[in-house]
Amino acid sequence: MNDNRIQQLLSFIQEQPDEPFNVYALAMEYLEEQPGQALHYLEMLLEQHPHYLPTYYQAATFYAAQGDRSKADMLFQRGLELARDQGNDKTFQELNRAYRAFQDEDAW
Repeated sequence: MNDNRIQQLLSFIQEQPDEPFNVYALAMEYLEEQPGQALHYLEMLLEQHPHYLPTYYQAATFYAAQGDRSKADMLFQRGLELARDQGNDKTFQELNRAYRAFQDEDAW
């Protein structure tokens, strides 16, 4: 976790509150060392920027790792639907592979 990068991202979020990438980058910065903080920003993205597709993989895998299978399942399904609606075949395929792995209980 890089404190300078975190401060810079927080500044970017203040300057551009409608830009989801900055919030996403901040969540990824916190993911390893402060997962609770990462979850806060992932949830913020899901609420404020529900069409920001990269959030769904990260949020679903986060919840799966925490053992919340129903929330993870719902997020995978929403992400797949959004990718399909956006015509984003590459992301749809990536999410679908991750979702199938998630459904195989041995993978999680």
